[in-house]
Amino acid sequence: MFRKILISPYVVWALGFIILPLFMVIGYGMTDADGNFTLENVLAIADSVHYKAFANSILLALGTTIICLVLAYPLAYILSQQKRKGAGFVIMLFILPMWINFLLRILALQMILSNTGIINGILGFFGLPAQHIMYTKGAILIGMVYDYLPFMILPVYNVMCKIDQDVIEAAQDLGATSVITFQKVIVPLSMPGVVSGITMVFIPSISEFVVADILGGSKILLLGNVIEQEFNLANNWNLGSGLSLVLMVFIIISMALMNRNKSEEGDAMLW
Repeated sequence: MFRKILISPYVVWALGFIILPLFMVIGYGMTDADGNFTLENVLAIADSVHYKAFANSILLALGTTIICLVLAYPLAYILSQQKRKGAGFVIMLFILPMWINFLLRILALQMILSNTGIINGILGFFGLPAQHIMYTKGAILIGMVYDYLPFMILPVYNVMCKIDQDVIEAAQDLGATSVITFQKVIVPLSMPGVVSGITMVFIPSISEFVVADILGGSKILLLGNVIEQEFNLANNWNLGSGLSLVLMVFIIISMALMNRNKSEEGDAMLW
């Protein structure tokens, strides 16, 4: 009884701010302006504009995830091998920007990447040609990597710190080199953190629209931008909800595949 009382505030919160909005999105997405059942809002993803925006979202999300993994994995491995105090200080440096408002960080990045920004100022000082980075997919990719990199570092680092050193020493005692130990011991044992990091980066980045608005301008549309415009500008909640359902289903499938791979890797390690 006491546990039910303790959990009741969250149940009320979930019903009011998670379950009810979800059913509202499903209701709007499956009906037209007159309230009649239709699948046109969902099938609208096949339109050229929507399909291109969806493809851009997937490609940029994949690029963000891959770059974050490439940057985070070796860093997390190095930090996990260092003394706790030194590693904790470096981790704090990555967490520190997260204490600043997300919008302010993106606006600061806009100043760095703009045609008259810091990067082009440095290039001009050395007599190098200016680079037009703003309002390109590259600018959006940089912004998303900058924003989501800590979400890849932290889970990988936490899992690597929990790897028992006795297992590594046992592999070395059996004649495994450092490279073999890394491939056969560290990489498999760190995969749960990698899968968690991929999930934490890929899922929010595929629905991103603020970074694309600021760093991409109106030249590059992601599906999140299209959905936001349908709700706020076109006032077409039905179409916006239908496209949201497509994105939601894709995210659920992606999470299911990641969790399945995580379970299979766990079973393989047991064997």
